[in-house]
Amino acid sequence: MKTIDHAFTREVQHRHGTALLRFARTLTLGDAYAAEDIVQETLVRAWRHADRLDTTPAELRPWLFTVVRRLVIDGHRARQARPAETGEDEMAGRPVPDGTDHTLDRQIVKDALRTLEPDHRDVLVHRYLLDLSVEETAAELRIPTGTVKSRSSKALRALRATLTADR
Repeated sequence: MKTIDHAFTREVQHRHGTALLRFARTLTLGDAYAAEDIVQETLVRAWRHADRLDTTPAELRPWLFTVVRRLVIDGHRARQARPAETGEDEMAGRPVPDGTDHTLDRQIVKDALRTLEPDHRDVLVHRYLLDLSVEETAAELRIPTGTVKSRSSKALRALRATLTADR
């Protein structure tokens, strides 16, 4: 392939790689390895068809997401066409996680976070959602580390109270 194709693929990966991986992980129910394989195959297809895709890397997102979705569907169909492996019969009666519980939990936590004071919510977002240390959170919010610790403690207590009151 031409050098332009490699530059094109690098640009596609740079612009869309993270979003494609997130989308693929959602479709594969959190299977990181399968998601990475699907994104890699998607980028290979973009590379193979770079000369036929009459668009810039920035405008490719819909096509890329369609390729990811179709690869997931094809993989699912291929697994369904295979004969059952040993032990699959005993698993047949078990429920299959579909992501609904995770989505509902996420919405409940979001709603509960909205009930917190903004200062407390900011500390929790930095500490737990952005996965920053106490020191990093303090630097980011420009407050002392002791304040981060006390706000975290108070916010978690308030969050726990809100979440258990709804049950």
